[in-house]
Amino acid sequence: MQLLPLVRMIFQRHRRRYGARRIVEELKDMGHRCSTRRVAKLLAIQGLIAIQPKSFKPRTTDSRHTLGYSPNLLLGKKEPTRTNELVVADITYIPLASGIFSYLAMLMDRFSRKIIGWHLSTDMTEDLVIQALRMALQQGATTEGTIHHSDRGGQYAGSKYRKMLRRAGMRQSMSRAGNCYDNAFMESCFGTFKTEVEMTEYENHRAAIREITEYILYYNNQRKHSSIGYLTPRQCEEQQTRSK
Repeated sequence: MQLLPLVRMIFQRHRRRYGARRIVEELKDMGHRCSTRRVAKLLAIQGLIAIQPKSFKPRTTDSRHTLGYSPNLLLGKKEPTRTNELVVADITYIPLASGIFSYLAMLMDRFSRKIIGWHLSTDMTEDLVIQALRMALQQGATTEGTIHHSDRGGQYAGSKYRKMLRRAGMRQSMSRAGNCYDNAFMESCFGTFKTEVEMTEYENHRAAIREITEYILYYNNQRKHSSIGYLTPRQCEEQQTRSK
């Protein structure tokens, strides 16, 4: 009876994005230890059903341009062990009620899962990814030697974008031709993003910016990630700072 309202409160605070496992971790932070089975039962009693993630299917980017490609620096490389070691980038479509699209470019730190830069635009030009990278650089979210990995899209192969990477001392890496798994992690992130905001279409570009801003703040500071031990990206970074 003590746990029942707490489970409901956590479920509602995270807008149905938390299932039993993440609620268990949140309860643990509050000083309440219990099993996943018990939380699942308490959810069922109250008729609370979390948003179910869709099955992830990576897609190949058909990049036909003459700007040149960078080698895949991730082949044979181990998982990153610190922040600023590897940044992954990609672009996705954001549907609007008018029947057209906006385009979202994001960069994520592969170790902490923190979204370090993003930009939403009404077109998919090189400036879209430049603005996202500029945000990451202004926040000091990269260091000399950071690997920047993306697909082979022309936006990432543009001369201005490559110059920004070189000035920042970042090493550019691109997926292999026709290989849909080389940047699957970022595509999976977009899948989670669209599922958890229950995205269908936004009324307009401004409404999309408003909700995306809100979700990214949530994603970085409140959402626990199973892949980093049920920490938030912010907690992951703080834990790394304390261990130095």
